[in-house]
Amino acid sequence: MAARLLLRSSYRAATRCRAAPVPVLTRRMASGGIPTDEEQATGLEKIIMNAMKEGSDPYNVLTPKDIASGSKEDPHLVPSISNKRIVGCICEPDNTVVIWFWLLEGEAQRCPSCGVHYKLVHHQVPH
Repeated sequence: MAARLLLRSSYRAATRCRAAPVPVLTRRMASGGIPTDEEQATGLEKIIMNAMKEGSDPYNVLTPKDIASGSKEDPHLVPSISNKRIVGCICEPDNTVVIWFWLLEGEAQRCPSCGVHYKLVHHQVPH
């Protein structure tokens, strides 16, 4: 706001002097236009965007493609970089409530509501 006020007052002062014509100051876009997200991304964000383009999911943002049965013998594998992680279970496909619980490293654990089993596996962060 202060810059706009200063620009306006300097323009008025220059036009009232009636000396040499003053070029009007305007903001213009760079010659290349507005950069895309891919052009602006740097560091870890760029690594994630490139991995997502290749089809891999380095930080397990997407839902798993191979869905296990969820039994005690074949639990859902939940990757984590620590020894515990919060897991949300939607017990029925049309359910709107998410059951949240802590999943600890070790044996497979059950969802407290529906009984589906989950197991924590160690995951290495790709950077």
